[in-house]
Amino acid sequence: MLCLTRRFGESIVIGDNIKITVISGRDGQIRLGIDAPADLAVDRSEIRTAKLANPRTGSDRYAAV
Repeated sequence: MLCLTRRFGESIVIGDNIKITVISGRDGQIRLGIDAPADLAVDRSEIRTAKLANPRTGSDRYAAV
């Protein structure tokens, strides 16, 4: 695992077309902005786990998240 330190407003780039920017942070949480192609699935790990456990309802349950 690669570990990086970034400040608010700074970014990392993955490949040619994925950019992750630190937007804000407080109370032990950070907010990330992810700029990626629309055909690339970007999920939180718990959402991905739910989708894999139940492909039919896992994606529907979190569709608005």
